[in-house]
Amino acid sequence: MQQAQQTLSQTVTRNFVKSLTLSHFRNYLSARIECGENSIVLVGPNGAGKTNILEAISLLTPGRGLRRAKLSEIDSMHARAPWAVASELYGAQGTVSVGTGRNPEDNESADKRIVKIEGKISRGQTELSRVFAALWLTPQMDNLFIDGGTARRKFLDRLIYSFDADHASRLNAYESAMRERNRLLQTGNADALWLSALEQKMAEQGVAIAVARQHGVEGLNNAVQLSEHSFPKVQITLSGLVEIALIHGSALMAEEKFRETLEAGRGQDAAAGRTLSGIHRSEMEVLHVEKNMPAEHCSTGEQKALLVSIILAQARAGAAWHGSVPVLLLDELVTHLDLTRRTELFAELASINAQCWLTGTDAEIFAGFNGRILKVEKGSIST
Repeated sequence: MQQAQQTLSQTVTRNFVKSLTLSHFRNYLSARIECGENSIVLVGPNGAGKTNILEAISLLTPGRGLRRAKLSEIDSMHARAPWAVASELYGAQGTVSVGTGRNPEDNESADKRIVKIEGKISRGQTELSRVFAALWLTPQMDNLFIDGGTARRKFLDRLIYSFDADHASRLNAYESAMRERNRLLQTGNADALWLSALEQKMAEQGVAIAVARQHGVEGLNNAVQLSEHSFPKVQITLSGLVEIALIHGSALMAEEKFRETLEAGRGQDAAAGRTLSGIHRSEMEVLHVEKNMPAEHCSTGEQKALLVSIILAQARAGAAWHGSVPVLLLDELVTHLDLTRRTELFAELASINAQCWLTGTDAEIFAGFNGRILKVEKGSIST
C-alpha cells in the first residue's frame, strides 16, 4: 500500500511562475507576463480579465482550475480557436517548461486537455503536481463551509496536492475503480472475482488517501497553532469509515475493514446506483477555536477569515513538513480586509516567502505589499 510520508524538511523549494503566455484564453487573444520570482498585483476594473490570469496559472496544476469550467468555455470570446497556456515554472524539479490547453483535435464536447512538460506530452495531469504547486482563494469559495461535503473534500485534496505529488494519482485510481465497480453492479451479473479485485484496489488506494489527508490535516493544525497573526485559529478534523478504522487499528486492518464493507454492500450499492461507503464520503469539519463554533455556524466574514487562516497555514505547513512553498493565487481578497488585517496579511505573506498573485480594482489598497503592479484592462496587460 502506498502511504504518504510526513517528515520535517531540511530544504525548502519556493515555487514560482517565471513567465506566463496565454493564447485564445477567455478575453485574451494573446498575452505574456515576464515575472521572474516577483509577486504580482493585477489591478483593473471588474471584468477586465484579472481572474482569467489566475485561472490560467491554476490550470498548470491537476484538475479543472479555480473556476472548474468546461474546457470549451475557456476558449477566446473573439476567435473560435482552442485555448493554450504556456509557462516557465520553478518547482520541485527546478525550472520546467509546461504547456496545457484544449486538444485542437477533440470536439468541444470531449472536454479533455493536453499537457506538455518539457515539450513532451504527458499521459495525464497528475505529473503536474510533481513539478509545480499552487493554491487559490476566490470569492466563489466563500460558501465552502455551507456547501456539501464534496466541496470541502475537494478543497482539502487540493491542499494535499501541493505537498504530496502522489495524492492526485491515488484519487484518480480510486475513482476509476469505483466507477468500474458501479458499472458492473448495474449490469446485475458482474463477475465476483473482478468485483473483488476492484474492491481491493479501492481499499488500498482509499486507505492511502485517508492517511495522506490525516497527515495533511495534522500539519495544518500544527501550523495554525504556531501562527501569530490575528486571523482566527481553526481545528480541522476528518471523520468517516476509513478514518475510524485507522484510529482503532493498523492501515492493513483498515484496508480489510473497508474491503469487507464494500463486499457486504454490493446489493445496496447496486440498488442506489452508487457506492455508499468510502473515502469519497468522508467529512472535513472545521472549528473556529476561539469561539468553539463549527465554521458553518460562523458569520460570512468569519468564514472568510477562517479560509485565509487555512491557506496561510497550508503554505507554512508545506514549507515545514514537505519543503514546498506553493504559489498563492488570492482573488479579490485584499478588497474585503480592513487596514489592520491587510497589514497582517502582507506581513504573513512576506514571512512565508511565497510568490503571490493578488487582484483588486484599486492599487492603493496594496500599499505595503512587495509586489510588481500590472494594469489589466479589456484583455490587455501593461506596467
